[in-house]
Formats: sequence, C-alpha cells, structure tokens
Amino acid sequence: MTAQHTPAFDVVAIGRSGVDIYPQQVGVGLEDVTSFGKFLGGSAANVAVAAARLGHSAALISGAGDDPFGRFVRTELARLGVDNRYVATSTEYATPVTFCEIFPPDDFPLYFYRKPTAPDLQIRAEEIDAAAVHDASLFWATVTGLSEEPSYGAHLAAWNARGRQPLTVLDLDYRPMFWESPAAATARVREALSHVTVAVGNREECEVAVGETDPHRAADALLDLGVELAIVKQGPRGVLGKTRDESVEVAPIPVDVVNGLGAGDSFGGSLCHGLLSGWPLEKILRHANAAGSIVAGRLECSTAMPTADEVAQVAGSADARQEQVNV
Repeated sequence: MTAQHTPAFDVVAIGRSGVDIYPQQVGVGLEDVTSFGKFLGGSAANVAVAAARLGHSAALISGAGDDPFGRFVRTELARLGVDNRYVATSTEYATPVTFCEIFPPDDFPLYFYRKPTAPDLQIRAEEIDAAAVHDASLFWATVTGLSEEPSYGAHLAAWNARGRQPLTVLDLDYRPMFWESPAAATARVREALSHVTVAVGNREECEVAVGETDPHRAADALLDLGVELAIVKQGPRGVLGKTRDESVEVAPIPVDVVNGLGAGDSFGGSLCHGLLSGWPLEKILRHANAAGSIVAGRLECSTAMPTADEVAQVAGSADARQEQVNV
C-alpha cells in the first residue's frame, strides 16, 4: 500500500474479513434451512466494528475479492464506521463466505469457504502502511493471520514497524482447520508473542500458545514471554486477567444464548475500549464480559455490536445482582 500521511487511528486491526451467511431458523441443520441473512464477518473485522461502535476511530488491514461480496465487505465496513482504505482487492481469490448452524446454547458449527486461500491471507509485507500501524493507539492481530504466507510475513512487518509499543494485542484465535498441525501453530504463535504486549484467548487457545490449560499457569506462561497483560477466557467460569502485579477474575454474565459466535469479538472490541480508556483491569473485564453477553443474545455478529451505553447498562445490572448475592 502506498505510504501516505494519515491521522492516527485509535484502533488498527489486521486479519480476516468476509461474509457470514447465518440461517434464520434456529435449531435446524443447513440442509433444512430455508432462509438466510447476510452479514459482514471475520474476527478482525468484527473487532474493528465493535471498537467503532464504542466510539473509536478504527481501520482494518485485510483483503476481499473483486466480486459482489467483496464490494459488500468494503461498503459494510464503511457503513459500520471502520475505515476500509487498507482492504486490498484480490483479482485472483474470491471473498470468503462462512456458513453456520445455530443450536443454542453452545453448538454453533462453522463451515468456512476459503479454499484454496482467502484474500485476507494474501496481504503482503510491502502493503503494510507502517506509519498507520506505528501510530495507532492500539494494534490488534489474530493468530489466524499467521497460518499462511504472505500474511505471516505481513504481520511480522507490521510488528517490526510498531516496535512492541503498549497496547499491541494478539487474539490467540486458534482455528485448527487453518493449520497443518497444532505444532505448526505453536511455533508461529510463540514468535508472535515476542512482539505483543497483550494476549487474549480461551483455555484451549492458551494450550496451543504456551502448553497450559490451567488459567493461572497459562497467564503466567504468557507473562514470562514478555506480555504485560494476559487474559484467559474460561467460559462459564468467567475470565481471568493477570499482570505481574495484579490478578483479577470476573464472573460471567448469564444470558439466553441465541448465537455465541460473535461474543468473543464483542469482548475484544470492549477490551480495546477499556484499554484505550485507561480503566482498571477489573472494570475492563466486567465491561468486556457484558459486551460479549449482549452479542451472544443476538443472531448476527458485526451488526450486533453494542454501544457503550448498552454495555454499561448490562455491566451495571450484573454488579447490582452480585451485590444482592453478597448481602
């Protein structure tokens, strides 16, 4: 991408973008679904949208095909408040499409159509706007973007430009279908961790990253690699956040789950918001949990991302319930 003077963004994310095709019938296999909704998707795209919904300037480094779905991705990013200038257009590969099935509360099979590869994995090192990455208040990347070249090299170029500044975040986001083996993922994740200051993932993702599923041991292993803040999501046990000086665990927020697929990205967008706002760790995690619970109760992902007022209301209600329990 041509070097150019740009204002500093609050958030720059790099990674997957595409189209989510979600059934409008719940509890029905794809073979029997009769109607679908079309939404912007991809983890990095969703996090950028979530941050924008919370009031931050956000940009996405990604790729999309030279096709109708690619035009939708770029248009929808802009409509949802994300700068799309770094979304490259591929004339060789199609915009990826992802289908899911919805079996609440905890079964949401995903079907990725990204073969032989996807435009967001064809980002090249020379296309990275080094100034935009360096100057961003927060830089967000995901492990999926490390799974293929040239995307892996582009991520390394971006991290080298950034220089391990504060608020350089890695979402551990391990999806086995994108990797030859867990060992291959581990090698690249360990390299990536040497460039970031914040790591966030669930217990299974931590096992791939550092060989630990126990939340505290996993967090300690991440801190030992130079990360300043390690966040381990524990599902029904809540979330753990740990620095060298502080350890905080926050309980989950009960929700009637409709579709759990976007909850982690909403958590991520709210995590960006809390970090950028300089909040205490406990408040960051409470609000991130609240943001995740809101999206888990909705069908779609990107367009379901909550506003700051919605998150504050749910977090406040959860606090009130906890106070009643403690009385």
